[in-house]
Order: sequence, then C-alpha cells, then structure tokens
Amino acid sequence: MIVKKVQGNKSNRLAKRALVAFGANLPSGGMPPKTAVSAAMDMLEARSGVTLARSRLWQTPAYPPGAGPAFVNSAVAFDWSGDAEALLSLLHGIELAFGRSRSARWEARIMDLDLLALGDMVLPDRAEFDRWAGLSPQEAASVTPDRLILPHPRLAERGFVLAPLAEVAGDWRHPVLGKDASELLAALAPDALEGVVPLPDGD
Repeated sequence: MIVKKVQGNKSNRLAKRALVAFGANLPSGGMPPKTAVSAAMDMLEARSGVTLARSRLWQTPAYPPGAGPAFVNSAVAFDWSGDAEALLSLLHGIELAFGRSRSARWEARIMDLDLLALGDMVLPDRAEFDRWAGLSPQEAASVTPDRLILPHPRLAERGFVLAPLAEVAGDWRHPVLGKDASELLAALAPDALEGVVPLPDGD
C-alpha cells in the first residue's frame, strides 16, 4: 500500500518530480533495515519540507548475488524546486545520519539513497549518460562517477529499483529510453525480479 501521496507544489512552476530509491541491509543504531528505511523516508520528508509518495517496502536479494543479507528497498516521489546538487547533498546528509560510510561499490549498507531522476533532466549531458549506461556490470562495479549522472544510468535494468518505483511514479518517462517506469518494469527479464517481493504489512 502507498501510504502517502505526493502533493504538487502549485506555487512553483519550476518544481520537478524527484525520484529517490532507498535501500538497507544492515542495522542502523539498533534499528533493523525495515525500520531504518521507514525512518529515513520520514527524515527526508522532515528535512525537505515536502510530502512524499511512498512505495511499499520490498525485500530484494543483495546485488551482486552473495554480497550480503537481503535488502529492504523502497522508492519515493515528490516535487522538488531546488537543483539536483542540492537534493543530492540532502540525501547524502540523511545517509550520514544513519551511519553510512562509503568504502566499496555495491557493498552491504546501513543506508543507501539514490537520486534516480529529477523530472526529464539528463545530467551532465547525453554523451556522459550514454557512457555510464553502456558500462558492463564488471566495469560498473569497479568505477564510480565523479559527478551526478541523471537519470541513474542502471535504473532500467534493476528490478529492485523498478518494482517500488512503478508504484509511485509508473508514468514517469525515461528521457533517454522513451519508456515509462511501468513499461521498463514489464520489459525486465524474469531473473531480474527473482526474489523481489513486497514485505507484508506489519512484517
């Protein structure tokens, strides 16, 4: 169940729909991942002053396989009138508040917030997006962008991102691929969704 609906900022025509993914598979401050992810969404809402549309919580296998315990994932959508860098800084601050440290790509994590998209923006430009989106899984595991890439270059291949994202922004259209989030989810191979299941309410 989506517990909150996004409220558009009608007073600011420059606001864009921000899409953010949450994930955790390690405890934070004594909180299990499910509790921590919900608390992180609460913190984003409080610190940003916006109302979030929230997906259900999903259980997903660690990526790459064997990298750690199963993750709890979710996604949110909201109107954002600032720039992408300011939003990224806000997300990093929330990760830090939960004890996130960055030592390796695709490691077990206390808290992970990914800015997936901001409206139809392509950052820093189409050529750079194409370069990062075209990396093999092996290359993507070993290098980290030195700047913000939007949309997230691996968004379209990840079931653990698209399943919750489609709940809150199924109509968001990828500005490069030309498909909306629901279509991207439907196009995934079955193995990309293996083990990706919503957590029962109250679990």
